[in-house]
Amino acid sequence: MTPKTLLAISDLILHFRTRAGIVRAVDGVDLTVGDNEALVILGESGCGKSSLVRAILRLLPRNVAAYRGAILMDGLDLMRLDDESFRREVRWKLISLVPQAAMNAFNPVLRMGDQIIEPAVNQLGMSRGEAMDRARALFRLVGIPEAFLQRYPFELSGGMRQRAAIAMAMITSPRLLLLDEPTSALDVLTQASIFNKLKQIKWETGIAFILITHDIAVSSELADRVAVMYAGQIVEFSDAQRFFREPLHPYSKGLLASVPRLRHRGEITFIPGRPPGLIQLPPGCRFADRCPFRFEKCSQDPPMIHRDGRMVRCWLYE
Repeated sequence: MTPKTLLAISDLILHFRTRAGIVRAVDGVDLTVGDNEALVILGESGCGKSSLVRAILRLLPRNVAAYRGAILMDGLDLMRLDDESFRREVRWKLISLVPQAAMNAFNPVLRMGDQIIEPAVNQLGMSRGEAMDRARALFRLVGIPEAFLQRYPFELSGGMRQRAAIAMAMITSPRLLLLDEPTSALDVLTQASIFNKLKQIKWETGIAFILITHDIAVSSELADRVAVMYAGQIVEFSDAQRFFREPLHPYSKGLLASVPRLRHRGEITFIPGRPPGLIQLPPGCRFADRCPFRFEKCSQDPPMIHRDGRMVRCWLYE
């Protein structure tokens, strides 16, 4: 059964102005996320994944050159809201963020509990006592003893601070949680522990996730659907089961072939070259220079092509 669409993104663009030129970080992205669904967005560093998170939550720097498109959240057109309405009605209440290096984002001189409850007190108007009760429940959910609410950030391990950041993002009971590389600075065992907690949270709370990562191995445990991002564009959008078994786009094939898998006996390979700069993008298919299947038509920009309920941006499937 297909889940009801919670978030729908259409032709989203976020470009930045720099001295070297215009950076086309998010360049016409289309995505959907269903209720209680985990969407994993994969791609190499510099492909625009974190900029996509900024575009969704409207966390924009001053050098924005273009920001447009459609973002619908449960029927509400977020792009039509002014900044104050967006801050008051959407950020934290509907969508929360666990940012990159979140475990280092806590104020070292404030107790964990005071920082965890701040969004609930400021955004929802909860009393401190009510918010602290919610924080205790969330600490239990993410696997941290309640007593650690009275401790300072430096008294928690890296993995515990990361789980505390997840608890803080959930304290306002958002519908959608954005996780931007949530385990990138942690050891493998801690990563596995946090992803197991995320699966438990998804099961018990019904929250939807967008997980931004370049780590294929850990993301496969959580994903319901997968979007692959390359040079500011989504190049493949698929259900997770078929994606990890049989990816369509040559870039997706290269990503999976570069990771050792338990039940896959094929040779481990790598993708030659490097992604194009987002200032001077090549004409046509942006992956063509690195693609082993390149042919004449790749000099033209491929559209998203529908194939058996999946989407792929590649002329091979025309």
